Amino acid sequence: RTEMFVLLLAPPLLSASAPFALPTAPPASVDASDSMWDSRPFVDGRKTCIGGAVESWSGPSEEVTSPVFDARTGKRLVIGRLATMGEVDAVRAVEASAAAWDRGQGAWPQMSLAERIERVEGAVAALKERRDEIVNVLMWEIAKNSADAAAEFDRTVAFIGKTIETLRRLDEESAGWRVVSGVMAFVRRAAVGVMMLLGPYNYPFNETYAALIPALLMGNVVLMKIPNVGGLAHVLTFEVWAEALPKGTLSFISGSGRATVPPVMRTGLVDVLGFIGGSKAGDAILKEHPAPHRLKAFLQLDAKNLGVVAPDADLDVAVGQCVVGSTSYNGQRCTAIKLILVHHSIADEFVRRLASAVAALPRGLPWEEGVLITPLPEPKKPAYLAELVGDAVAKGARVVNEGGGTLAGALMTPAVVFPVSREMRLWHEEQFGPVIPVGVYRDEAEVVEYVRSSPFGQQAALFTQSTDAAAPLIDALSTSVGRINLNTQCGRSPDELPFSGRRSSALGTMSVSEALRVFSTETVVAGKAAQEPNRRLAKELPSSSAFMRALADTPYRDEL
Repeated sequence: RTEMFVLLLAPPLLSASAPFALPTAPPASVDASDSMWDSRPFVDGRKTCIGGAVESWSGPSEEVTSPVFDARTGKRLVIGRLATMGEVDAVRAVEASAAAWDRGQGAWPQMSLAERIERVEGAVAALKERRDEIVNVLMWEIAKNSADAAAEFDRTVAFIGKTIETLRRLDEESAGWRVVSGVMAFVRRAAVGVMMLLGPYNYPFNETYAALIPALLMGNVVLMKIPNVGGLAHVLTFEVWAEALPKGTLSFISGSGRATVPPVMRTGLVDVLGFIGGSKAGDAILKEHPAPHRLKAFLQLDAKNLGVVAPDADLDVAVGQCVVGSTSYNGQRCTAIKLILVHHSIADEFVRRLASAVAALPRGLPWEEGVLITPLPEPKKPAYLAELVGDAVAKGARVVNEGGGTLAGALMTPAVVFPVSREMRLWHEEQFGPVIPVGVYRDEAEVVEYVRSSPFGQQAALFTQSTDAAAPLIDALSTSVGRINLNTQCGRSPDELPFSGRRSSALGTMSVSEALRVFSTETVVAGKAAQEPNRRLAKELPSSSAFMRALADTPYRDEL
């Protein structure tokens, strides 16, 4: 029963003609009296980084605003500008990347692995010097609370270190001469070519660099499309990368994705696509390439991660993990729990506890101590979330937590919506925000049917203490999602574990080791082992060839 809950939104409150609207409050804002007022950034992104040259931009540009409002004007604060590039400049950028690749003969792909590692480590050292500035921009532009903004930078640096460490280990394990059926062979991974990289706004550093760094280390040349939201942090890195890498190794484009990305793909100069975003956009980008058979693609896409609360679940654990899993960074994570199905026998108690816990989450501006819910950076997101909640309410659901759904400018109080059913958009669509839909199931077959019918397949979280309850669901999910979490929220970490997905959730696997493989291809040097010239060449080449040169002082394995 739902009578026990605070019912803030109900169909009787809506007239047939009035559009649905969430409750509102004064915008979350700052003024000159706020202690953080003077720390607000202004990043002038009216510049380009193409072909190794950082140059001023005299063409059109757009304001970049913070989801934090200016109390004086009642509008979003302006914190920078970004160059609005078009087709001509985007094509110029990919042509510069192709020139740097030079069909594999460019300075970066021909550089030894040890030298590439050294250059990347030098760039990381320079980025660390700008840490505080980058963290501050992340906090203001995408409203990450101060701890999360710092953690994103620090985790990215740690990921780079783990990636380099893993690369050294994998190279030591795999490279060297071996003899197979009388053939001596040296196997090492080499670059694929020019990579088009599009990262997300929600983790503009961590998610993007999780693809960028492995691709660079393996010798690829990269063209990065900066996100329109969350792009200012990348602008701060232009000079670092231009100085650290050979000319044209890493270039950037900014502006409308629709105006810049299709022309780049249509040139046919892109060999690898790294894309983190929606599946529809991913499909549209892939279709633009004139030779898709030779385009290597790594895609991290949509997710509708399911939380399943079984009748025997420890409710304290289930509620705690579902709250964290659905509201961390306002639910703006591909790994967030985006639908909870709870067994009918415990639904009332679970939802009561969930609503209470969500209502208690601290809300406010990113720098305020202890804040967990912060403003939403995407200007159109509140309206979309209102559509989803309105659709559910019109079809019989309720917002059951006190204050749920209240909008204070761009700051939205998380809304627990119950009971959600298959007729509602929240059952199917990825909300990617602070709306927590909860539905009810009576039999595990209903859970399996949901999983079978979903177009997505990233993760699920099972809350149960029973092997008998967990086993059949694990079996069903094992061929439907990439990760099954037991009494734990969905997540990506630790970075050593594979991060994968099925169906429209992913193409390719991310981890510190898998990413190195995704952005490279195996190359073999081979010959008849019995031939004396070959045996001599095998001993001399590793000290003469940049491609074959050992990373460590110790020689490669030699089975000759």
